[in-house]
Amino acid sequence: MRQFAANEISDALETSTPVLILGGAANSAALARNFGRVGIPVSAAGKAGCLALYSRHCRRKYRAPDGGAIQDFWRDLLLDAPKPELEGSLIFALCDDSIEFVTTHHAALSQKYLLEGFDPALRREMLDKRATLLRARAAGVATPNFWDVDSAEKLQAIRDEVTFPVMVKPIHSHLFIPVFGRKLFIVENDWDELVEKVQLAQAANCEVMVMEMVPGPDSLLSSYYTYIDEDGRWLFHYTKRVIRRYPVNRGGACYHDSKWLPDTAEAGRRFFASMPWRGMGNIEFKKDLRDGQLKVIEVNPRFTDAHRMVVAGGLPIDEMIYRRQTGQRVPTFPDYEENVRMWNPLRDFLAFRELNRRGELSFTGWIRSLMVGRKVMPILSLTDPMPSAIRLREEFGRALRRLGG
Repeated sequence: MRQFAANEISDALETSTPVLILGGAANSAALARNFGRVGIPVSAAGKAGCLALYSRHCRRKYRAPDGGAIQDFWRDLLLDAPKPELEGSLIFALCDDSIEFVTTHHAALSQKYLLEGFDPALRREMLDKRATLLRARAAGVATPNFWDVDSAEKLQAIRDEVTFPVMVKPIHSHLFIPVFGRKLFIVENDWDELVEKVQLAQAANCEVMVMEMVPGPDSLLSSYYTYIDEDGRWLFHYTKRVIRRYPVNRGGACYHDSKWLPDTAEAGRRFFASMPWRGMGNIEFKKDLRDGQLKVIEVNPRFTDAHRMVVAGGLPIDEMIYRRQTGQRVPTFPDYEENVRMWNPLRDFLAFRELNRRGELSFTGWIRSLMVGRKVMPILSLTDPMPSAIRLREEFGRALRRLGG
């Protein structure tokens, strides 16, 4: 595919409309840097994990106090006691909490601010993991098997159907993660443990479902990205694949590959075309080698933590959306650079150690995999070092805890 420079847009960019980033992590730092470099005023509001708060490209920073409800903080900041300097900002919601906030208060926020351009009901629906899978099935897109377990009777009824390993997966991740410090529970082969984990989640008022784990390595994971504007125009199509995750088969991706995958793109387009979708859309699949089908894992109606890789490959999608929402011409980008690889060295080394212990990856094989493609780091920037310093401190802490355990 033809390679693009990340700033290849011919029309001069009008930068007077400020941007406000709500929440997020690595994606927030990527947006702050991209917008700040071209002269767009950037503000950010979120918890300590919102890395844009530490970027030198962020002019105004509103950090939520520890222990408070983040959506209450945003409501006070933007609606109840709004800051005059933020009025007219284009708001980017970069996490589930901020998506819930923006969709809940869509009408009120639209009176004072610009929003990304989305259907509030559909965007909020994508926060519901069960509703997402039902949407996929209705669109003719394959999903893993999953079961409702919102009562003891339903849980017992699936005992003979469940094939281990399975996940106890939250319906709403942003409600589950603060309670349990993880995205889900994995149960390898024990019915009693499955019952225990379901009851544990329900006791904490977290809705969950039981979902089969698609077998096979993490390299079977792939994603599709797009943006559909209010006129129904698809601004871009992008796919990538995962090479490794840490922890293996359950953690976040630590080595990605920018690659055009026609089957992933077709399944993703079918999903979003099946509804009046508007705005940013990302859908993740895993190929099931048992039947050859791509199975939906989850949908993210926002920029992801791989955003820096997408832009580095020649798709300035944040600037494209900024132009669209501020009434400027949006160029078409039919292609992007392949073999741009996002690499997290620390977490990928830990993934190698785990795979090596399992006999699935030699040291030579790991090194060879690193010799391919142009590398992009998730956070690292010598000209904007604080987000990477904060993230490195967090990751070393997690790594030490895992190694110690």
